Amino acid sequence: MGVGLLGAFVWQARQARGGGAGSPAAAAGSVTTQDYGTRAEGRVATYPGAQASVGTDVSGTVARVLVHERDRVRRGQVLVELVAAEQRAELREARARITEAEADLRLAKNQVARWQTLRDSNLASQDRLDQAVRDRDAAQARLDLAVATAQRLLAVLEKMRVVSPIDGVVIARSVEPGQPLAAGDQLITVVDLGRTRIEAEVDEYDVGRIRLGASVRVTAEGFAGQTWRGRVEEIPDAVVARRLKPEDPGRPSDTRVLLVKIALLEPTPLKLSQRMELEIESR
Repeated sequence: MGVGLLGAFVWQARQARGGGAGSPAAAAGSVTTQDYGTRAEGRVATYPGAQASVGTDVSGTVARVLVHERDRVRRGQVLVELVAAEQRAELREARARITEAEADLRLAKNQVARWQTLRDSNLASQDRLDQAVRDRDAAQARLDLAVATAQRLLAVLEKMRVVSPIDGVVIARSVEPGQPLAAGDQLITVVDLGRTRIEAEVDEYDVGRIRLGASVRVTAEGFAGQTWRGRVEEIPDAVVARRLKPEDPGRPSDTRVLLVKIALLEPTPLKLSQRMELEIESR
């Protein structure tokens, strides 16, 4: 059979399966491929809880920044310290008041015991005993207040030390020593790069073609000839607006996408938020 005749038979077979370039299957929904499935674009994202933008709950001035971008950090490691000389002085004062209040309380308790003995022997009036009891209670209140003040200052000092909530790598740092901060400012971004997956934007017209556990082929620009394997692990219940690609004026303006989550089955050199092309095995 001649090459031209064979090519004609192949073209006719593709047209019969609805796979031609001008067929409805190719014109609507994500671009499809006969040998694998539905095509989509995606980006590398983290699993929930694997990325943290670390900020400050208090205002102040940055004293030290203890990490740089690409540093690996552990959960609880101090990333940034704020100037806290005033708060430390207030804490020392509060602790001195605790010591003083403890001494006053011991004396007041002894006084109550002494006046109670005298009252039991009818050598002192009830009013004198009542006064000693009030003095003891007041001393206890002063001690409680001093302790509460010290605890509050300790909590403030803890917030002056910004720590990492997760193990990971610093991917962004937006703070320098001497910089003034307001409560709520974001300082450091930490990501666990070992917990990444792909968020694929599957056209809403192709939602019925996607299934859990389906195989996925991943390619990316800059890695010619390389592919990686993935698997569909989560299919959301709602479609959302496009993020990776602007609306195609030749398509309905209200076209939306399903953010299908894909687990990577092998290590890849792909970077966080990098875009890639996906071929998802269809039903």
